[in-house]
Amino acid sequence: MRKPIMAGNWKMNCDNDEAQALADGVLARAGQVEDATVILCPPATALTTVHAAIANSNIKLGGQNLFWEEAGAFTGEISAKMLLACGCEYVIIGHSERRGRFGTVDEADAEDLAAIFSDTDATVNRKVRAALAAGLRPIVCCGELLSERQAGKTDGVVAAQVRAMLDGIDDEGVANMVIAYEPVWAIGTGEVCDADEAGRVCGMIRDVVEQACGPELAEDMQILYGGSVKPDNVEGLMAMTDIDGGLVGGASLKADSFGALIEAAVASVR
Repeated sequence: MRKPIMAGNWKMNCDNDEAQALADGVLARAGQVEDATVILCPPATALTTVHAAIANSNIKLGGQNLFWEEAGAFTGEISAKMLLACGCEYVIIGHSERRGRFGTVDEADAEDLAAIFSDTDATVNRKVRAALAAGLRPIVCCGELLSERQAGKTDGVVAAQVRAMLDGIDDEGVANMVIAYEPVWAIGTGEVCDADEAGRVCGMIRDVVEQACGPELAEDMQILYGGSVKPDNVEGLMAMTDIDGGLVGGASLKADSFGALIEAAVASVR
């Protein structure tokens, strides 16, 4: 049975004091949970603070992004080695916001945003390779815009992103990856992809992994749903066969709501 994951993506929230308080709150709710993997992904400035807060607990630490080079003249970037030095075991790669694809921004601005944030299928693959080579477990994101869903392109867009992230990754690497399906139109908007549809797309993702990597790796792949996951919809999402947890944004910024999601993940395997 695949172990469920609840990963909290704090995005650009929490200074060090706020990060300390939030980590302490999650620690009190779920510090010794064993039946689910709990991951906190604070902004880079708070990584060491959160790492110290969760020491001697079962909670894992993750970064929100990395660059594929080990070092160099890449102002503002962070390397796998730097994340490891902060205590990270996981890193989010290819989040829609890093691709310049936002659920709450007019799509007319998409070209400008893509130029600013710049992640593409090709750079996502390079980042996955760098993370795996360094010993980090990447949580690699995929998902469609509202316009792509309305045009009936969901499966094609998501499948292409999954094939690109897997390109050239050996079996050991695939075994250490986590995939997160995050319909862009449901991120930060309050909208949620209904459980049946989220489960269907996650099942399609597993089929793509099977086609690329074989049935055993596909069966073991942990696939998360991300997109306005909340305590009032998590039970239905976790009931889906191909959903193994959540990549959580807003609800991870309050210890009580994130704790409820963790409890739902634990309950899903009992």
